[in-house]
Parts: sequence; structure tokens; C-alpha cells
Amino acid sequence: MRRKRLTFPIERPLLWLGLSVFVAAIFAADTVTDREIAFAVLYVAVILIAAQSGRTRFVATIGVGCAVLTVVSYVLTTHGDRQSGLVNGALSLLAIATTTFLAIRNETTEARARQALADLAHMARVTTMGELTASIAHEVSQPLAGIVANGHAALRWLDASPPSPDEARRALGRVVTDADRAGEVIGRVRRLVTKSPPSRDRVDLVELIDEALVLARAEIRRNRVTLRTDYGVDLPPPLIDRVQLQQVVLNLVVNAAETMGGLETGPRDLLVSAASDASKITVSVRDTGVSLTPVAIAQVFEAFYTTRPGGMGMGLAISRSIVEAHGGTIYAALNHPRGMVFGFTLPLNMTRAD
Repeated sequence: MRRKRLTFPIERPLLWLGLSVFVAAIFAADTVTDREIAFAVLYVAVILIAAQSGRTRFVATIGVGCAVLTVVSYVLTTHGDRQSGLVNGALSLLAIATTTFLAIRNETTEARARQALADLAHMARVTTMGELTASIAHEVSQPLAGIVANGHAALRWLDASPPSPDEARRALGRVVTDADRAGEVIGRVRRLVTKSPPSRDRVDLVELIDEALVLARAEIRRNRVTLRTDYGVDLPPPLIDRVQLQQVVLNLVVNAAETMGGLETGPRDLLVSAASDASKITVSVRDTGVSLTPVAIAQVFEAFYTTRPGGMGMGLAISRSIVEAHGGTIYAALNHPRGMVFGFTLPLNMTRAD
């Protein structure tokens, strides 16, 4: 628990005026009464109050001042027994010195603890910025790659003999679509930073998956993957952020295609399916690539964990965050006889208030 700090006299004059009066009263009682320096031990309370300022030099100054006042009271007083006054004064000085030492040591320890907490907070901010930067780089890289690929395709269609304006126009249309998608990703990050509420709309999930497959078609073709889809009949439209969930599907499909692209033998089949029951809707991406070990399956959704050379380990971590933010669950399991099944479920009972 953080200790509440006392401020200096200029900020809390009444408190420090009262403390000064208290010190003066102790000094007067020791000097003009016959109590034989018995009140000097109350300087301990003054030191403890001063310790709340959190300033070690100030505490040391107060401690020294109280000790000096104790000695001065003993020298000036003409009342009481001198021997008893000497013993009481010595005990008071011991109490003052001990309290001052402990107060300074505690404050030094707390200062080190506060510095350690500040260092940890700084590290946390740096880590968060690193994760956010990696997230942006990961999400924007895919539409940018699409823009480059479709731009080159448009140039090839225009340079062909004879040129094909229609094909070039379609390629340029895909460039515009990818550019819009990159803009949506940046806009979503901006809304996240400004704490804007996430977008939630009833979305046709089949249409969303088909759009993601179109975006991933370059990876599917490049890795020579055979794609099949299997959608349930009359899938209810979940209340979701369209761009975020499309990013999840795209991540799962591209991961599966890239995994199968490294196979030397065997089929490269990719099945994307969607089904629903009374309470949830399930989307799964089933591939015939590499089967992960149980240890890898347990860690595959953790940030910066990757099983692929050159992978960032962010795609599945981002996907899990998105799905869980929608109240759903993401999962990974073995496919039989080979490969993996990645998928997620979304609840169907969400309302706009959720």
C-alpha cells in the first residue's frame, strides 16, 4: 500500500505550525519544570511525523534538532535532580537517535522499492509498445502484400499482348480492397488507443469467411493447397466486429496454407467449415500439414511463441484476444491422420449491450 506523503510547511502550514508548537511545548516543559527532562522522549513523535514527508535529509535534520533541544534543556534547566535529568536525557537521546535511524532506513528502503516499481512499470510500457508494434506490423503486412501482388498482376495484364484491360481492372479493384483493409486495421488500432467502443454488427459469417478466403487466395495458390468449404444451413449472424473476426479467419487460413507449403509429400487439403447449434457458432480450419506436439498445442496461442521459422508468434495470440473479447473460445487440436484443426466458437446470445 502506498503511504500518503506529508507536504512541506508551505503546502500545509497549519500542520507544521502545530508541530512547531508541539516541539516548543516539549522544550519548555523540559526546561522550566522539575520533571528532569522526562518530556524529551516525546520528540520521537515529532520525528515519526517528519518521516511521513519521505525526505531523509529532512528527517535527519529534525532528529539532530530534537537531540540539540534535549541537550539545551538539560543545560538550561535549574529544576529537578541533575542526576535523574542526565539519565532521562540520555535515554531520550538514545530514543531520538534510534527513531531517526530507523525512519531514514525505512524511507531508503521504500525509495528503492518505489524505484523498482517504476522500473517495472517502464518495462511493462516498453513491452506493451513492442507487442502493439508487432501486432500492427503483422496485421498490415497481409493487405500490403496483397496490394503489391495485385499491382504487379495489373501491370502484367496491361503489358500483355494483347493487353487485357478487364483483368487489369479487376486486379486494381483488389488493390483498392486491400488498401481499404489496411486502412481499417489502422483505424481499429486508433480506436483501441483512444478507448473507443468496438464495432459490433450482425454479420453474415459465410460471407465473411468467403471474403477472407479471397484475401488468402495468393497464399493458397502459392502453396498449392486444395481448398474446400463446408457451411451449415441457415447459420445465424453473430454480433461481432467484422474486421477483427475476418482477421482471425485469415490468420488461421494463411497459417494452414503456409504450413502445408513446406510438405514434401502427402496431400495439401484445407477444409474451412462453419456450423452452429442452439448456443454457439463454430468455425474451424482443418489442414493436413504438420501435427504439433501436446506441448506446442498448449503454448501455440501465447504471444511470441511460434513453430515456424521466421514466424512472429503474434497471429494466433492476436486471434485469441479477438475471439475472447467477443466472449468466444479459440482452440487447437490434432487432425487425423495428419495436420491440425484450429477454430473458434462464438456465443449467439450476445446483444449490443454486451
